[in-house]
Amino acid sequence: MKTNPLPNLNGRCERFIETIKLECLNKFIVFGKKRLDYLTNEFTSYYNTKRSHMEREHLPPNREEPDEVTTISIDQIEVRRYVGGLIKSFERKAA
Repeated sequence: MKTNPLPNLNGRCERFIETIKLECLNKFIVFGKKRLDYLTNEFTSYYNTKRSHMEREHLPPNREEPDEVTTISIDQIEVRRYVGGLIKSFERKAA
């Protein structure tokens, strides 16, 4: 009898599939594999580098906790768009 060497990953994979369906794929009409590959690559990149996660106290997975930030004015804020403009992020402009 073979046992699954990574039994705890099934739930994580299912959760990611549910997340990508709810947050990305259900908002587009996809015509073809090329567009589907583009959307999944964009969302995966966003998910792994920018999206905040509750398990990490709302920090992205590849980043450290930010330093304290003073109040900034609206002209110091830059809007970045991900996944074809579906997701918007507000970040401080570089000096």
